[in-house]
Amino acid sequence: MMERGFWWMAAAGVSALLLLLPGTSVAAQKTNASTWQTLRGDVPIVIAKGGFSGLFPDSSSGAYLFAVAAGSPNTNFWCDVRLTKDGIGICLPNIKLDNCTTIANLFPQGKKDYLVNGIRTEGWFSVDFTFDDLANVTYVQGQVKSVPLWLNVQNAIFYSQHNLSMRSYILSITRNVVIDYISSPEIGFLTSLGTRLQKTKTKLVFRFLGEDVTEPSTNQTYGTLLKNLTFIKTFASGILVPKHYILPVTSDLYLEPYTSIVTDAHKEGLEIYAGDFVNDVAIPYNYSYDPLAEYLSFIDNDKFSVDGFLTDFPVTPAEAVGCFSHINKSSIDHGKPVIFSHNGASGDYPDCTDLAYQKAVDDGADIIDCPVQVTQDGVIICMSSIDLMGVTTVGQSPFRSRLSTIAELQSPPGIFTFNLTWDEINKNLTPSISSPFLNYNGMVRNPRSKNAGNFMTLSDFLSFAKGKAISGILINIEHAAFLAENIGISVADGVISALKDAGYNNQTTLDVIIQSSNSSVLTYMKQRTKYKLMYRVDESIQDASAPSITDIKKFADSVAVDTQSIYPVTRKFIVNGTHLTTSLQKAGLLVHVYVLMNEFVSQPWDFFSDPYVQLNSYVQGTDVDGIITDFPASARAYKRNLCRNLGDNTPNYMLPVQVGGLLQVIPNTAQPPALPPLPVLEDSDVVEPSLPPAVPIKPSPPTSSSPPQGNPSAPPSGVRALSPKSSAIVSMVVILAAVLFS
Repeated sequence: MMERGFWWMAAAGVSALLLLLPGTSVAAQKTNASTWQTLRGDVPIVIAKGGFSGLFPDSSSGAYLFAVAAGSPNTNFWCDVRLTKDGIGICLPNIKLDNCTTIANLFPQGKKDYLVNGIRTEGWFSVDFTFDDLANVTYVQGQVKSVPLWLNVQNAIFYSQHNLSMRSYILSITRNVVIDYISSPEIGFLTSLGTRLQKTKTKLVFRFLGEDVTEPSTNQTYGTLLKNLTFIKTFASGILVPKHYILPVTSDLYLEPYTSIVTDAHKEGLEIYAGDFVNDVAIPYNYSYDPLAEYLSFIDNDKFSVDGFLTDFPVTPAEAVGCFSHINKSSIDHGKPVIFSHNGASGDYPDCTDLAYQKAVDDGADIIDCPVQVTQDGVIICMSSIDLMGVTTVGQSPFRSRLSTIAELQSPPGIFTFNLTWDEINKNLTPSISSPFLNYNGMVRNPRSKNAGNFMTLSDFLSFAKGKAISGILINIEHAAFLAENIGISVADGVISALKDAGYNNQTTLDVIIQSSNSSVLTYMKQRTKYKLMYRVDESIQDASAPSITDIKKFADSVAVDTQSIYPVTRKFIVNGTHLTTSLQKAGLLVHVYVLMNEFVSQPWDFFSDPYVQLNSYVQGTDVDGIITDFPASARAYKRNLCRNLGDNTPNYMLPVQVGGLLQVIPNTAQPPALPPLPVLEDSDVVEPSLPPAVPIKPSPPTSSSPPQGNPSAPPSGVRALSPKSSAIVSMVVILAAVLFS
């Protein structure tokens, strides 16, 4: 995607990482010892592995420069040092040049076979090329300013086998450049530096590899060495360990209890740094795809704090350390931006279940939502889809033969809520968690709870919401015209009756918001109730015409728009920002954005695979009034962060993204295709005929497609049972559903 290059350091004189931080090396920031449970009470440092390598090629000029621009003052810059044939050090993430440069294209005959730590390895190696040989492999040469530098030496023994001394090179560098940290997994290399560096500020850090891997100097495994930290203290001031050494993870990706390694290291006087932090890979499900929550678990708990993180995404730990640690987690602020749940906390539990709603409340949602559907016997329920196939186990149930195709609702066949009675749903089916990115390497949500929770009727939901620490409820009504004409029920009237019966007409504690993408529904509700009304624009738009806004104001107080309508994206790059939020707010309409998710695949590259960069860009960048999200916990954490109202003192890592900024650094040859212009919302898109009346329909007789346990009971008057229209395709669709949702 990006042009590759590498940073280099010459032994003679000073030619090193061109880092643009002003002033001198940043000293460790210190607060009260009671605040941080690091070894000396210092603020945990951020170690940018090869720069901002989560976004740019590791150790490239772009990666280092971007880490400078977006990082925090306590960010250290990690360089994996490799030696060329003529003894010049270069920063490259892998000992094999072909893994991180285009060298194979430039020197197709340069492939060699070497033993590296006893393992036969094929590839292109720096020891076979002089620095001049590598001139056509894009690099950046520049001057040094004093900044925190961390040099990692991974294979010192390998270079000595090729008559190159990594020790001599590193010592020559330290005569001219202040090196804050030197790490290595080789004990012999670190001990060889000890006497020469003991009077300098340089800290030596022993890097642990896999527990079963053998350390070459002692012929002991790293797991064995971990049990002898007293020995490690004789030659190192700290250790760098994979994060699973501290928080183990089960084979199905859930956390196990903390180990004692952090407190053990601190007892020995060793600093301890945790590595392997990456935003755009699967992390334990306990974190709900929130990488910042993972960082916090290593520094903001009542047991310990690591002394720093090694990460590909330095912005996220900078946020964790600077803005999200040691905050009052019990505070509730129902102000802007308002947090709306989306089918409850549907990122953690199946949509619209009691567990999803309870977690949404516990996680700090301001408003919880119920998308209403109608069953065959006229019961109004909370269900995220009118089609049960994707949100329940109906595809593996005896009711699978009730599959039907209804073009007015959707193209694929489905088993719809009005095909089954409430008892049939509640007693025979179980919920299925939504996994919107299943096609991305099988990415799923919280698999241990994929079928957890109970379905809820609207009445259940209304009873549940009372007395909770929320500011209101939202009821979403869709397909009202279809249900009136084809099922013979007015879902709008059903909602009005349920709210009245539950006492919501006689209370002022909770706001009631009715949402719909149909102006006819909101107009109907406005004529009959005093509830707040939200118009959901169900397509991506770049703006709204004045007449359309005038029409919306006739029936709505607020508007919900999708993320693409605020930040248009092509191939995961933000193209530009729209003026839609401003247009609607100037007219007196509140603007809410939907649906924000934590999964990194849901976000453009510009958000750094970080849900908080995403949230900040909508809240600070475009001033939206509300966030509609599958993960209320992340939105609540954002509202509590300590950096929201700092004005000109806001740190760089908490500023909104520069719209289209990332797209500008991509070479022309790699530019994504231009995004076709999004439409403007016109009044013709908004205005609809009035809702048709619900005409009672005589029930159809039971069909042969009923489940084996017996025909469904006849529906009450006014509701028609729909029989399958496409039974011939049942088997294939059901088999597919069983595979996807089991």
